[in-house]
Amino acid sequence: MPELLRGAGVSPGAGHGPVRTVAGAVPEPAAGEPARPGDAERALAALDAVAADLEARGAQAAAAGNTDGRDVLNAQALMARDPGLADGVNARVADGVGAARAVFEAFGVYREMLAGAGDYLAARVTDLDDIRDRAVARLLGLPMPGVPESDEPFVLVARDLAPADTAVLDPAKVLAFVTEEGGPTSHTAILARTMGVPAVVALRGATGLPDGTVVLVDGAAGTVVIDPSEEQVAEAGAAAAARASVLAEPAGPGATKDGHAVPLLANIGGPKDLAAALANGAEGVGLYRTEFLFLDRAAPPADSEQEDAYRKVLEAFPDGRVVVRALDAGADKPLAFLPPPSDEPNPALGERGLRMLQRHPDVMSAQLRALARAAKGTTAKLQVMAPMVTDSGEAAAFAAACREAGIEHPGVMVEVPAAALRARDLAPEVEFFSVGTNDLTQYACAADRQIGGLSHLQDPWQPAILDLVSYAAKAGVPCGVCGEAAGDPALACVLVGLGVTSLSMSAPSLPLVRAALARHTLAECRAAAAAARTSRTAAEAREGARAVLPGLADLGL
Repeated sequence: MPELLRGAGVSPGAGHGPVRTVAGAVPEPAAGEPARPGDAERALAALDAVAADLEARGAQAAAAGNTDGRDVLNAQALMARDPGLADGVNARVADGVGAARAVFEAFGVYREMLAGAGDYLAARVTDLDDIRDRAVARLLGLPMPGVPESDEPFVLVARDLAPADTAVLDPAKVLAFVTEEGGPTSHTAILARTMGVPAVVALRGATGLPDGTVVLVDGAAGTVVIDPSEEQVAEAGAAAAARASVLAEPAGPGATKDGHAVPLLANIGGPKDLAAALANGAEGVGLYRTEFLFLDRAAPPADSEQEDAYRKVLEAFPDGRVVVRALDAGADKPLAFLPPPSDEPNPALGERGLRMLQRHPDVMSAQLRALARAAKGTTAKLQVMAPMVTDSGEAAAFAAACREAGIEHPGVMVEVPAAALRARDLAPEVEFFSVGTNDLTQYACAADRQIGGLSHLQDPWQPAILDLVSYAAKAGVPCGVCGEAAGDPALACVLVGLGVTSLSMSAPSLPLVRAALARHTLAECRAAAAAARTSRTAAEAREGARAVLPGLADLGL
């Protein structure tokens, strides 16, 4: 019988072909090697060479139409040339540490800050490791880590994937991704969904698969079948064909089979993401991650720059809504102009989001005023929400700040379990909720999103998470979901059954979610929600819901 391996499915679809494994990791440099004359210069030259190579790869990606890949690689190049990193290297060499070890240790400071993070940038640890390894490999004269070359299509297997490699992949060659690490918000998962490639992450032992082993990857079920039978491959092909036909269907407003409206919105990081959102039929924006405007700066962006970026998004949806998340910065996303109050042993539980903005009210008020100015003369409905809200006092304070700046529709994110449990206390203070299932799951289950071995606890199908979403959805104000859970077609139906009023997700996920809702009535969604909540495990919840969602089979899911 074919052997079945199970990980976490993060991008639906099926891929069948031979395994090709990414080159092994660069070893940690020895701690005892002393510094030699010129080591500081050698170390900085290696970092500069890595930055130049990343920029060249970015240009190659852009030439192939992958502007997102170019932006990611250019951001990595900025990391490699960071003055603080250079200062750290110089200081260590001055203390007698050899070049390679000095680079390794200097990166360790940044890595530690991000490794415990509870939001999007926590997934960038892999990016940081890749820059470090490339520089160390140059200094030690070792082969550069990277994706293997192949004349035939293949299933790419790795511990995790770095942007420098994936941004220049040929989509015609990559049948699927399988990684040992990562989660729903890792770079690999996001890239796979953008490329439309099946992906399974957090699969222990994946790199032990010998090159050339034929596997069947199911990115919806999270499974990898070794040496699959012809029947299994045929079934996977039929399911893929069913999904392809759905993706060809014309886009329309999100709604259940019996006409219950469920606006389907896109998660974006800025104007550059608008094309994909519009192409996939987004009815608006459910999560505008404004922190991307603020990263890699010594000072906040000018008011005019902020206003221009916000207005472009508002103008793209003249008949829809644009939900903006106020700057989500703090210990997990360190910004030079927003230093943390002190060293924090656990950044995920530190001063981030609204907590940080309350320490720097001038930054918050400047952003809110820029948003209010951007909305003038536009017809989109601007809604602004605060991240990392815990209680009614914080919700009330943020709503007051919004109204003072001229913003009429304030809201809060529900990602702290306390906020979900007492959602009825927060509801009178704001106009809407948006549940961030990524962090809500992490905090409720005490499971770091970046630890692959805890993927079973990072699953938004956990009945406890569904309970928390239900509390927020029934608190008396419109309640959307903007976490990655919204992009799971089956779970999207469950969320609607719980009372969620809108769903926001990565743009490529919109067509399948739209199709799943259109094939089920509101009553079926409620039955699926009830079946999931009465289960005892995430696996039981998933299977219980699917049993009362017959339309999923039509989608090959």
